[in-house]
Amino acid sequence: MTALLVALGAAVGAPTRYALGQLFDGRFHTGTLVANTAASLALGLCVGWGAGASTYALVGTGFCGGMSTYSSFAVQARDQGPRLGTAYVGATLALGLLAATGGYLLAQA
Repeated sequence: MTALLVALGAAVGAPTRYALGQLFDGRFHTGTLVANTAASLALGLCVGWGAGASTYALVGTGFCGGMSTYSSFAVQARDQGPRLGTAYVGATLALGLLAATGGYLLAQA
């Protein structure tokens, strides 16, 4: 049952990431940045709410795992060159950590 929940969550998360990429991607790959930040926020909310195993499998592992992407993030950072790529990595990490923390704190409120 857990594997099915993960697959269902990913079946929604991956197309969401694709749609965000189509909507926002440009010179600075903001679609991937938005997707990774939104997934971090959703994961922070899940953890903050103390989601049960089934909810965590569906939302945390499936949806957030399907929506976030490390591979595209790494390739896009490399493609932007040393200076812009480093800024992109820093912005992605900072926004992801802030979003996860914000989601957790929001869920605790």
